[in-house]
Amino acid sequence: MEQKVLSVIGTAYRATVEEQDDTVLWLTHMLKTAGLDMTVLLRANAVNYAVRGQDSSGLKFGKLEVLHPPKLDADLAALLDHDVPVYYVADDARTRGIAPTSVIDGVQSVPAGDLPSLFAGYEQVWLW
Repeated sequence: MEQKVLSVIGTAYRATVEEQDDTVLWLTHMLKTAGLDMTVLLRANAVNYAVRGQDSSGLKFGKLEVLHPPKLDADLAALLDHDVPVYYVADDARTRGIAPTSVIDGVQSVPAGDLPSLFAGYEQVWLW
């Protein structure tokens, strides 16, 4: 029986300066490619990933320019294109002033009160 995994991402921008993407999104994509049934839930600060049209070009630390800035909205769109369902906690987005109209098409909202029933649909829930 195939395992269903829910990858809950709450820590935003992990390693995005050192790498060109979020390591957990990258890992999720690789695991899906290898055949694991993956779903992503964005919570806390990571709900920002779902905002359409992010642009972090021009990012600098002192005189050091980040030459390959992350494109997290594009990374999420790629997951959706590979049949990885992506959810975000609506309450967390609302707290951060993120309107549902600014979210990438295909990313689904879930109220915090519905999380237990969402979790129940998976054999494993990974928290990042």
